[in-house]
Amino acid sequence: MALNRVISDVTARIEARSAEARSTYLDRMRRAAEDGPRRAHLSCGNQAHAYAAMGGDKEALVAERSANIGIVTAYNDMLSAHQPFKDYPDKIKEAARRAGATAQVAGGVPAMCDGVTQGQVGMELSLFSRDVIALATGVALSHNTFDAAAYLGVCDKIVPGLVIAAATFGYLPGVFVPAGPMVSGLPNDQKAKVRQQFAAGEIGRDKLMEAEMASYHGPGTCTFYGTANSNQMLMEFMGLHLPGASFVNPGTPLREALTAAAAERLAAITQLGNEYRPVCDILDAKAFVNGIVGLMATGGSTNLVIHLPAMARAAGVILDLQDFADISEATPLMARVYPNGLADVNHFHAAGGLAYMIGELLSEGLLHPDTKTIAGDGLADYAREPKLIDGVLRWEDGPRRSLNAKILRPASDGFAPSGGLKELKGNLGRGVMKVSAVAPERHVIEARARVFEDQGAVKDAFKAGEFTEDTVVIVRFQGPKANGMPELHALTPVLAVLQDRGLKVALVTDGRMSGASGKVPAAIHVAPEALDGGLMAKVRTGDLVRVDAVAGVLEVLEPGVEDRAPAMPDLSGNSHGIGRELFDVFRTTVGPASTGAGVVV
Repeated sequence: MALNRVISDVTARIEARSAEARSTYLDRMRRAAEDGPRRAHLSCGNQAHAYAAMGGDKEALVAERSANIGIVTAYNDMLSAHQPFKDYPDKIKEAARRAGATAQVAGGVPAMCDGVTQGQVGMELSLFSRDVIALATGVALSHNTFDAAAYLGVCDKIVPGLVIAAATFGYLPGVFVPAGPMVSGLPNDQKAKVRQQFAAGEIGRDKLMEAEMASYHGPGTCTFYGTANSNQMLMEFMGLHLPGASFVNPGTPLREALTAAAAERLAAITQLGNEYRPVCDILDAKAFVNGIVGLMATGGSTNLVIHLPAMARAAGVILDLQDFADISEATPLMARVYPNGLADVNHFHAAGGLAYMIGELLSEGLLHPDTKTIAGDGLADYAREPKLIDGVLRWEDGPRRSLNAKILRPASDGFAPSGGLKELKGNLGRGVMKVSAVAPERHVIEARARVFEDQGAVKDAFKAGEFTEDTVVIVRFQGPKANGMPELHALTPVLAVLQDRGLKVALVTDGRMSGASGKVPAAIHVAPEALDGGLMAKVRTGDLVRVDAVAGVLEVLEPGVEDRAPAMPDLSGNSHGIGRELFDVFRTTVGPASTGAGVVV
């Protein structure tokens, strides 16, 4: 089928907007590639340092005839999603040797867990950790001894940070190697119900803890469709995973085979062979458009609306919020995975998963079919799924029909005609709202504002019984310049309780809500932020505010509001404690959320 006109037009618009930046980027990558294999430019002393601990691999490394893979790992055993990476370096080295190559751990990158820091001051470092990860990867690969890179990362900021670095070192081939989701535990809707019961004072902390431990219970990513699992989807739609690698559980024979295959594929696509396939050729405008289509079709994380522009800029591609909104309108919502439904990612995978979705979207002309990927030329490879047959890894055609229509539906008959991401703009600025889990009757809220400057104050007001009428809750000074733009996910249970009591409520914030935002209408990522000239700094409690996801409007309706003096909050407490003093340079140099809240890009 011919490419959908909206997808074609948006892609052309991005390519025109990016022409100069993309040309400059590709010129740099081509010049770097012309230098040939990296180790050839090192002195004998340089190389001796690099190979000193490599034992039996030394001879192959010195000979410079075989590829050397640099492993960049985000392993730690505090993140359930990254705990399986502990043994991956040895497995990758073994597979590389079988393929006639070598591999070394180039370096580690930090990987924090947003689930641990939700509602805590440590969350103020979360978004900036993306740029730290990119910097740390740059340090790892600066040793210049590698012909390709294996990127081991899964969760919220880790994959975007690694992609930024992979694009920066785009003359090197790179494969992203996932670890998979934990097996299903307590259903996510039951967990959410317990959280609301606790917020309403109906149960004690012991029951809340019991439910949380039953939900987050083993190695692998959390099973709801938040940012971590949205990242995995993205890597397939953009061609940086092996096909079907995203949602295979850790510790299974198929997962082990896919990890080995990733190393073997890397060995095959370096400049030393005949299939040179650098990252710079994969990460073009078409790949990013395909990624956005995947985000909309799956109802994925709003955090990717921040991360994708930053990732793209590292590859010389310039994205705008309007691109997301237009692609969303053209893309049907094909999946219902929690918080947009009751299923978890394991159920989604069993129903047909990404192979089914990619096949469907290709057949409807909603994806660019002619992209380059690590697997080959053309996205059709990703409509196939891996199987381990008699111990041999093979790819077979994926399902051509959904195995559970309550979870996964065809593109021609989706759960909704659009992907559910709306751009909102008006005198309050530009923001986005994810409406795929919000009831249609809540898409437009016009009510008096209650203004807060931290999420704790919102919860205190709730506990004091102060919310008794329809309200637009404004939480300001939560943007990247103010305090690193923490997620405000802890507000979801409180606001959901107010909804269940019959009130119409909405959230407006220059902060984030996370990939787990659900049924409460939330205008998030509002830019310019309150600390950077945004009108939100002039809004007062009692002002009439309109949050309209149908018309795309975000406005305060009080006359003369622009003439007020802005609020001047005391943000001194944001500048120290839990390492925040180390990130002052990030807060002062970070860009707006609308362009990716980037520091290094």
